[in-house]
Amino acid sequence: MNRMNLRAALLAIAAVAGLLFTSGIKAQEPGNLPETKAPAATEARTPDKPAPEQIDAWQKAHDEQVKNDWPWLGRFKEADLKLPPPAAGENRVVFMGDSITEGWNIEGPQGSFPGKPYINRGISGQTSPQMVLRFHQDVVDLQPKVVVILAGTNDVAGNTGPMTPEQTQDNLAAMAEMAIGNHIRVVLCSILPAYDFPWKPGMEPAPKILALNQWIKAYAAQKGYVYVDYHSAMKDARDGLPPTLSQDGVHPLPAGYAIMAPLAEAAIAKALVTEGK
Repeated sequence: MNRMNLRAALLAIAAVAGLLFTSGIKAQEPGNLPETKAPAATEARTPDKPAPEQIDAWQKAHDEQVKNDWPWLGRFKEADLKLPPPAAGENRVVFMGDSITEGWNIEGPQGSFPGKPYINRGISGQTSPQMVLRFHQDVVDLQPKVVVILAGTNDVAGNTGPMTPEQTQDNLAAMAEMAIGNHIRVVLCSILPAYDFPWKPGMEPAPKILALNQWIKAYAAQKGYVYVDYHSAMKDARDGLPPTLSQDGVHPLPAGYAIMAPLAEAAIAKALVTEGK
């Protein structure tokens, strides 16, 4: 595929992914398949519901993107290059993650952190190994004081193939070590609760997420990183996300992000206080 065709493919991904997200049916895209099903041919279409041909276009473009740029370094490459270095005294923070981060309105005056120099570098569907490969470009090169890492949902789902808990742990550790090696303070986040995955039902992720969170908390304590526990604040009796906080049981609604924001802000403040220690 030449560069012009690849660019067109990536634009198709962005266009259809945006439509899926605003329709409220978007979830964590697996490595090669969109998790949402196309509407039946006889189903009435509405402006916010993707048509079957749009889903098909997304599928083809997504497959090309994965084949040509597995970690999707192209997603933020131009934005990263245009971003100036932090101003003197600026407490820049980068949020690294998947669609839970991507869907979070972090930046700008209407975001969860108005007036704060916070940068969103979430990419829907990504697993921790993909994040490791883009960590230098999308985090280190931006020279933040703090990175907030939220990863693991798609590892448990096996979006880019089966993964062991140890592999997820290694990837989280790799990102943290890259950050510390570049004088960036680390905030490690618990994986959000999930009782089931709409795009991969029957995987029983809840106990797997609990076990990974126990490791993340212990690892953060051992290394002196800040740990933020979204899971305990958001879980229901099944260790899933309740309907009041999520439409699909995976991605937060605004009410869910309203719980996450002050927890993240407190964790960032703690990381900044410990800077240089």
